[in-house]
Amino acid sequence: MFAAARTFLLTFGIACLVSACGEEMTDLTTDGIDGVNDIGSTAGKADGPFTDCELAQVLVFVNLDTSDVATMKAAGVHTRACNNIFAHRAGDDGVLGTADDRQLHTIGELDDVPYVGKAAFRQLVAHVTPLCASATTGVEVVFSPQPYENSHLTKVVEAINGATTSVDIAMYSFSDSAISAALEAAVERGVSVRMVFESGKKDKSSPAGTKSAKLEEIGVDVRWINKIMHHKYAIVDGPFDSLDRAATGTLITGSANWSRSAATRYDENTVILRGNNEALLRFQREFNLMWEFSRDFVWVESFNWFASATIEESDIEDNANFDAIFTSDNFKTKITSHGPTFSSVSGRNTVSDKLVEMIWAAQSSIHVASGHLRSRPVSEALMAKAQAEPHMDIRVYLDSQEYISKWYHGKQEDKLETCLENAGSSESKQQKCMDTGFLFGYALHDAGIEVRYKYYAYRWHYSYSPQMHNKFIIFDGQTLASGSYNLSDNAEHNTLENVAIYESGAFGDLVQQFESHFETMWVTGRAEGLKDSLIHTIENATDSFPIVFDAMALDWNEVTEVKAAIKANCPAINSEAYRKHPESHMFCDL
Repeated sequence: MFAAARTFLLTFGIACLVSACGEEMTDLTTDGIDGVNDIGSTAGKADGPFTDCELAQVLVFVNLDTSDVATMKAAGVHTRACNNIFAHRAGDDGVLGTADDRQLHTIGELDDVPYVGKAAFRQLVAHVTPLCASATTGVEVVFSPQPYENSHLTKVVEAINGATTSVDIAMYSFSDSAISAALEAAVERGVSVRMVFESGKKDKSSPAGTKSAKLEEIGVDVRWINKIMHHKYAIVDGPFDSLDRAATGTLITGSANWSRSAATRYDENTVILRGNNEALLRFQREFNLMWEFSRDFVWVESFNWFASATIEESDIEDNANFDAIFTSDNFKTKITSHGPTFSSVSGRNTVSDKLVEMIWAAQSSIHVASGHLRSRPVSEALMAKAQAEPHMDIRVYLDSQEYISKWYHGKQEDKLETCLENAGSSESKQQKCMDTGFLFGYALHDAGIEVRYKYYAYRWHYSYSPQMHNKFIIFDGQTLASGSYNLSDNAEHNTLENVAIYESGAFGDLVQQFESHFETMWVTGRAEGLKDSLIHTIENATDSFPIVFDAMALDWNEVTEVKAAIKANCPAINSEAYRKHPESHMFCDL
């Protein structure tokens, strides 16, 4: 994508900021520009001119309304160049931010400003170089669990430590102290840090000492929305004030929250994209929407709310190798007496519709790794696809929370049938019955689809569970859909979520890393014979045996076998004490 962005910048120009620029942009190529062509050798550049990133950031800098003479002089630019750049930009009234301001659309126009020559370009580029230092184009993925020092959390800290202008965060859960310290240091450097934080919704009731309050106390402006905000992404030095920053910004996204459990215990993924125009613009646009319709976490009163640069769909160069879809498309926004509000639009299923389309388009394989499987459209599409094309390699890996017995599955179906009868002819009531509270793992198993569960305890409890928390699907080994979106109706209609779609044409290595990771998870504990070893321990124990144990990938029949062995050999397993407090009963005492 960066190559495409680079071509776009060189062909069409890059300095047209959102606040101005209705005029057609002209060519940015540096051929024949005296000041720039001669700088290359002087500055030690092997290829002559500065990099596109450096030139792009120079134009961003000189076109900002805040770049007055004093600001440019503080950046190291000599006085005559500062005065003349300001005079050109300010127009006849000599004031920036007014109607007669003039943009510098190209490097050529900047070079034509009197006294903007070799020295001025060197000084300008030196000022913006840090913005490009870590903006190498590329993609990286970190899979959890990892030792903390190798985890996605350390990558987040590295990215924040390199921030020079902004960090925008949309995060469901956050508790990592190292990231907090990095954010505080970034604020002290003058970096703007904004956060849409799910915890802000409950923290507002009694804010003192809460996570949200502590974030505001270190300079992070915290806001919240009225729906569940389940995103887990951050944009570092992105296009919050200028679309041109998309070419150099960093996006961090995936399934992982910013917690030690997500780093060291759970199965997660975190993708880091650098310099990907479309990704940065789409995720920034989503952040902007949430920020505009957020509600303030009222604690530190000195924050000045500000709007981001407007990003229209027409501003985003559509690339066949990347896309991003958001459940925010299923909501409308309005201002109510309670404040800015997201409300669900009946009948919209933006993400599940896309996933169903991709399921039907698959030719050879569909590999699903999801903590939950409660989406009727996706589940029914998988079953229909398996029936229509029996040759398809369809495999689904779920967290153990999704296992249900055949008896419980029957109870689900009975409950659904009763709900539909009570709904009568009302389509909306019927749809509510179809959407709510159905676990599909057994249904897929019963339909002949290979389903395995990450199984690690007789009874689930958050305090000890090494959850399978990934949310991704790989189609034909060529297309990856991954993000924060759980496969559930709740995610579709009550929650703000994202799914990024990566095609192997540009993201081949990334897709293959996810495919390899899926295959690794698919055989968890099987080569070691963990199931048979556990059953042997259960059946031969004389004093106690574990009912929380090493994780293994088991199909429905195998989980049922383990559960039956535990139930047969642990008389207390379904007692009130064991059921209500599983965290206190990780062993069955005989």
